[in-house]
Amino acid sequence: MAKLRDLKKDIDFLVGQVVVDCFDYIYNSEKADAEGAYAIIGELLVTRNDLRNRVNHPDGKDNPKLIKQYYRKIAEDLVSACDEGYTKLTKLANA
Repeated sequence: MAKLRDLKKDIDFLVGQVVVDCFDYIYNSEKADAEGAYAIIGELLVTRNDLRNRVNHPDGKDNPKLIKQYYRKIAEDLVSACDEGYTKLTKLANA
């Protein structure tokens, strides 16, 4: 299993990339929907805090199989949240 520190860094990096792309959209697009982009950023930061909290407080510490599934679920949630953020940003950019 990967180190928890690496998982936390991955959470920060991936969420940070979506946030940077949202700011890039706001400042480089003439018809940018800033409120929509800020809403995406707000949702992602809430998700980031939730994921980091879940990493720090795992369920079922006694069973290694449950721990592995628990952290796999966190990684899946991270990827889906970032994908959802990019999907929303794409809709804003194409509108």
